[in-house]
Amino acid sequence: MSDAWTAVRGRPARFLASAWPWRSLAYVGGTVPIGLVWLILLLVVLSVGVATIVVVAGLFVLAGVPTLARLAAAGERRRLRLIFPGRPVGRPSPLRDRDQGRASWPEAGVTVLLATVFWVVDAVVVVMLSAPVVLLLAPVLIRYDVVDVAGWRIDSTGEAWAAVAAGLGTLVLLAYAVTALACGQAALVRHLLDPPEARLAEAVQQLRRSRSGLVDAFETERRRIERDLHDGVQQRLVALTMTLGSAELDLPDGPGLDLVREAHHQAEQALADLRTTIRGIHPQVLTDHGLAAAVHEIAGRSPVPVHLDLALNGRLPPAVEAAAYFFVSENLTNVARHARARSAQVHAWTDDDALIVSVVDDGVGGADPQAGTGLAGLRARLDALDGDLRITSPDGGPTQVRMTCPIR
Repeated sequence: MSDAWTAVRGRPARFLASAWPWRSLAYVGGTVPIGLVWLILLLVVLSVGVATIVVVAGLFVLAGVPTLARLAAAGERRRLRLIFPGRPVGRPSPLRDRDQGRASWPEAGVTVLLATVFWVVDAVVVVMLSAPVVLLLAPVLIRYDVVDVAGWRIDSTGEAWAAVAAGLGTLVLLAYAVTALACGQAALVRHLLDPPEARLAEAVQQLRRSRSGLVDAFETERRRIERDLHDGVQQRLVALTMTLGSAELDLPDGPGLDLVREAHHQAEQALADLRTTIRGIHPQVLTDHGLAAAVHEIAGRSPVPVHLDLALNGRLPPAVEAAAYFFVSENLTNVARHARARSAQVHAWTDDDALIVSVVDDGVGGADPQAGTGLAGLRARLDALDGDLRITSPDGGPTQVRMTCPIR
């Protein structure tokens, strides 16, 4: 059970045997002295401040009220762990009023509730807890005097044991009541100190971290596959081609030699295809020398002349370099296959902690980002990095595809 509210809605036996009723009692019981302390402090500060305001000193005294509110709110954030241990309340956003040393309105509201309403209600509940305690002790107390609880006069052993039964029932009811009260107060405090907007912002941050984690996991899996292909399958194919080459030298002319030669040719072709696949998964030049060198290699393989304008200083994060590499590779492939262009340009630079890469061609234009899966895959990869992909391709050209990806 992750919190008191989940526990109180669960099975009664499990709830009553758990620590949640005691944690709730600690929360409610702790509110009484804490609320009284803050009530006294606020009354003293306000009284002294108002009384001395005519001599200016009161202004400095009253200026301490926001500090008291912040301290009270900080204490309540810690006490919320008794009821909602798995859902900590974050610190408030650094808004302008906080920069100026003022408490936020939610913090002030929590302080007022703590010093006025909460401790009074909780004190009444704590006093009510004395009734079932007295009922449970009735068999012992009647030995010394008559017991009178809420108008019930207990003066015999039979009534004393009946009082024990009533005390147990009352205690169970109060356990639920105290836990429900603690959950209600804690939920109100949590709502004030951790509003939905703050929780939404935290959820967005968590989503971004999860997406970054997925990118890292993909990169780790990609390296494992690349390593297995390079060190396993490729080495076996190399050994196969060498074995077939040796067999060619030993076999006499005839149908058997022709079959071995054909098998040797197919093995070499499979090895070449595997090397191309490994290079497509993640080129070694990108790992060893960085994005600029990898883009030069792509441009050198392109059947369309490519002009490069790369203003890249130093290495970038591996995930960003990989996204930019596949962006350039996919777009130059599209230029060669579909654009009917005479030339293309690749521009890359960094600006305000972001990498910007642009691929421009002088082809026929009319590129449709929904027509294939290549650009959709690039967009998904950039989305995982909080990047952006934009395509401008009017009929008749030119076509420009531009990516922007934060470096940090």
